[in-house]
Amino acid sequence: MGLFSSDKKNNLDKGLEKTRETVFKKLSRAVVGKSRVDDEVLDNLEEALISSDVGVDTTLKVIERIEARVSRDKYLNTNELNNILREEIIELLTENNQSDISGLGSDLPSKPYVIMVVGVNGVGKTTTIGKLAYHFKNSGKKVLLGAADTFRAAAVDQINIWAERVGVEIISQQMGSDPASVAYDTVSSALSKDTDVVIIDTAGRLHNKANLMNELAKIKRVMKKVIPDAPHEILLILDGSTGQNAFEQARQFTAATEVNALALTKLDGTAKGGVVIGISDQFRIPVKYIGIGEKMEDLQVFDRKVFVETLFS
Repeated sequence: MGLFSSDKKNNLDKGLEKTRETVFKKLSRAVVGKSRVDDEVLDNLEEALISSDVGVDTTLKVIERIEARVSRDKYLNTNELNNILREEIIELLTENNQSDISGLGSDLPSKPYVIMVVGVNGVGKTTTIGKLAYHFKNSGKKVLLGAADTFRAAAVDQINIWAERVGVEIISQQMGSDPASVAYDTVSSALSKDTDVVIIDTAGRLHNKANLMNELAKIKRVMKKVIPDAPHEILLILDGSTGQNAFEQARQFTAATEVNALALTKLDGTAKGGVVIGISDQFRIPVKYIGIGEKMEDLQVFDRKVFVETLFS
């Protein structure tokens, strides 16, 4: 099955429906009564993009690029605006080194491949871990989960439920246990059992960033005693429905640890899907996955071109 088979494309269309409808309404208002792209249209377009949670900085970049095209081409029909928007946003993300990510079933660069998952409580962190485990297992990978969010009993219970549902092994300890100890036991077990993928959950507290930084640093440090280059991926989960709040969470966590991949969840229930574009651009960290529904298949590998074309089609 291809990266975006017809089923996955249909799911993406449905998942982005609320955002697409909102964007279209705002774009329609931006060009009403106009036959060409002029300063007023650009001002209205700027307002439409910002209010769609693309973000101020990214919106200004897009507007500047469209202004350059207007200046170069002298006359641009407003009917062409959707195509121009798609082209310029895709090009912007390409220039920002947002390389497309290979599929969940592709070969991994290390064995075991260790993913440390971070993010505040309530963003869909545990659900995303479960869906990742499901996809990796379905692609023939042996998966092991580590329940290192020992701060909340509910977190340990939830990830154990997901492990049972998906049918993968899990390493967990009592609530209040040392998270680094759980991580150490998990990667040690992964080595001895010839595991392909290790996914480590971590606590989602942001009220004390110093403690968070220390805890994440300790988890990384103990894993490196077993696997020197672990974790290979630090995946930050963000709730796309929170719009601009997702930007602030990204700032906090990228300051606290070396995030190198992002997942945006809950895009199906919001009109704020434009946040994916802004975060992709502003943080120069690849968006690797997007969540567009409750089903296992609704966690998709992010493809910037397909995403932008779906959003503005």
